[in-house]
Amino acid sequence: MSMRETAIAALHGRLQTALATRNPAPLVLRGETAPQRLPPGGLVVLRDGETVEEAAILSPLAWAIEHRAAIEVTVAGAAAAARSTLLDALLAAIAAAVTADRTLGGAVEWAQPGAPEFEDVEVEGAAAARAASVPVALFFTVAGSPLA
Repeated sequence: MSMRETAIAALHGRLQTALATRNPAPLVLRGETAPQRLPPGGLVVLRDGETVEEAAILSPLAWAIEHRAAIEVTVAGAAAAARSTLLDALLAAIAAAVTADRTLGGAVEWAQPGAPEFEDVEVEGAAAARAASVPVALFFTVAGSPLA
């Protein structure tokens, strides 16, 4: 398994474990399309993202990688205040999960959540939803090739 895949899988596992304790727990997916209905605890989807920087380290050859994944969080509810409260609680839980173990169990050298971008989602025939996308920078070093 590549270091990139190891890092993303570790982030996904960390999110699943940390958010499972919430009541109600959100549905935590990786790279999936959103289901027709949002669960009461919200929906968290980890997107693999992209590598934003590769820097060669010589002798021996290695690569310092910055990969940016995205965590999409969506919540629904009849009242705007309830949606905002639930979304804020999930974002705080995600930040706490990442910052509690910035190496994600040794999978990366450093994980850094960024500031969220917010969006109100209107779906015809469904309750209004509020969403946020949180970038998470994953820093790691690989030997030989950035693909490793």
